[in-house]
Amino acid sequence: MQNIHVLKFGGSSVADFEKIKAIAEYLKERTERNEKLIVVVSAMGKTTDELMQNVASISKTPKDSALAMLLTTGEQQTIAYLSIVLNDLSVASVALTGAQAGIKTEGHHLKSKIQSINTQKIRDLFKMKDIIIIAGFQGINNDDELTTLGRGGSDTTAVALASSLDAQCEIYSDVLGVYGTDPRIYPRTQKIDQLSFEEMMELSSLGAGILETRSVEIALNHKTPIYTGKTLSTERGTWIVPTEQIIERKAVTGIALDKNMDYVTLSYPMHDALVLKAIYLALDENQINIDMISQTVNIDGMQLSFTMKNTDAQQISTLIEILQPQYPALLHEINHQYAKVSVVGSGMRDMSGIAAKVFTTLIDATIQYYQVSTSEISISLVVSEQDAESAVQTLCAQFNI
Repeated sequence: MQNIHVLKFGGSSVADFEKIKAIAEYLKERTERNEKLIVVVSAMGKTTDELMQNVASISKTPKDSALAMLLTTGEQQTIAYLSIVLNDLSVASVALTGAQAGIKTEGHHLKSKIQSINTQKIRDLFKMKDIIIIAGFQGINNDDELTTLGRGGSDTTAVALASSLDAQCEIYSDVLGVYGTDPRIYPRTQKIDQLSFEEMMELSSLGAGILETRSVEIALNHKTPIYTGKTLSTERGTWIVPTEQIIERKAVTGIALDKNMDYVTLSYPMHDALVLKAIYLALDENQINIDMISQTVNIDGMQLSFTMKNTDAQQISTLIEILQPQYPALLHEINHQYAKVSVVGSGMRDMSGIAAKVFTTLIDATIQYYQVSTSEISISLVVSEQDAESAVQTLCAQFNI
């Protein structure tokens, strides 16, 4: 088929009309190289936040389906503006909502997953158009209801479209590429030219905030290369590719910090498996993602601790209120004063001693850690929020990040 490229521009890249005009000029240049472009865009600037603030001013209990209907309008404004500017530049283009683009979703209205993409309409449109602008972050479910894909959902839209069309994906924002850690915390950190899907997925899921985790998972499953760079910059960004394409793997590629987490402890004065089952079922029903779980049982009863996103704090409080009439002795504590520091690198698979080096480095720096979890390519630690940035800086210096 034609030379198709999928480009995604984040909210900061389309924050005002001057930026949208500049992107339109760039897109026109790309079409002059005989490229066919799918352009996925986010809502302008802080539009989504503003829409949520509007809702908060009129209702405390809005229906999720109504919220999804409202939030999808943010991206629809952007596709309309960009389409208007491209039309003025005599570029053959068309704007589509997620539903019009054939994006079918399933699940929670505000946290939907892409079920399938019917690309036939896109392929047909490319016979007449050079650019197809698609609203990110949204789709339509089997009941013909508009849904959203959750925060970062435009990344997911772009990668899913690229995977469906066997194209590469370019994701643009106000950041030059992927760095070993947040440059605001450790200014000496280096930009990474190339890293694996697995490393990127770990960094994203552990709080690095670069790409949405599901988007990287889709890329991994379909081996869809992702390029991430700064909007309209000529400086090289970062390629995210299959592991086998990485020439030299480092023991530690990056260090992520997640301050947007809560540390939850539930305790019960006896060992009762039914209590645990009720807790886990309630977490599943409310789609609350938890990690770094630890469970202890002793003569005083049992204790369950886990970390979770602080955006789910209200849901966890409601969940506990529902459980307590049946289990009145259930105690809970939600602590906001902790953070998660994660060391990531595919080289951990082949190199020994990395965990020991991480632990001893923090001990030497008198930084206490309270819980640890590991995977093949990552080590995550819960530390106090006040020690979090120091932990990142210390580990970056130790591993030359």
